[in-house]
Amino acid sequence: MKKTKVAIAGSSGRMGRALLEGVLQSSDLVLHAALEDSASPHIGKDAGGLVGDACGVTITADVAGALCDTDVLIDFTRPEGTMRHLGVCKKLGVSMVVGTTGFSASQKTELNEAAQSVGIVLSSNMSVGVNVAFKILEMTSKILSHGYDIEIVEAHHRHKVDAPSGTALAMGEVIAKTLGRTLSECAIYGREGVTGERDASSIGFATVRGGDIMGDHTVLFAGIGERIEITHKASSRATFALGALRAARFLQANAVGMYDMQDVLGLR
Repeated sequence: MKKTKVAIAGSSGRMGRALLEGVLQSSDLVLHAALEDSASPHIGKDAGGLVGDACGVTITADVAGALCDTDVLIDFTRPEGTMRHLGVCKKLGVSMVVGTTGFSASQKTELNEAAQSVGIVLSSNMSVGVNVAFKILEMTSKILSHGYDIEIVEAHHRHKVDAPSGTALAMGEVIAKTLGRTLSECAIYGREGVTGERDASSIGFATVRGGDIMGDHTVLFAGIGERIEITHKASSRATFALGALRAARFLQANAVGMYDMQDVLGLR
């Protein structure tokens, strides 16, 4: 059986190490390359040493060299890094699994244009459980479309740099689309002082940052006399890594195009 050759961007980071461990333990995937920024102290070291034993793959900053003959790049870095990798992947015909969040509108357009020539799975959250939650939110929003106020609360570790989280925004997008609204027009990202009575059509967001919280998301549907809370809590980065590896396998069996985890999991 031919194994899928995987490259990992940001390989020495918290998510990168979880991905390394997942690939190295896989029977159908093989680590082909490990990327890091040129200033990283890990450049030139064996990637396997980050999670256990040496594996023979040296961490490098040479993106083009590393991606040569690679099947799939898994990228959980930052928008500027992902966009640099995107150009090389497009040129070399390398598929991408992108878990990076915080893209601008123009960057999203560039990603969609690149998906005309390479396969891309783009998702704010690769967790299988979170993507099942997206489907549940779609169903719940249809049923509770009137008489229920919607609030989204998310909590992450102190090192997370964007807020609200990409997952929280994706949850809001699912709900807004189901209700026939545009999230940019109905989202409330902060409240302070005398805010006035709540707009029934709004979707509120609250953000918590602290400690080592891996990622908690709760959507609250508050009605009269009752409330429904749909919650997902992540306790390990392994859940995101396993989802990303599932996405890598999906790309090996599918043509070029833009996909997300709903496609990967057959939830469309």
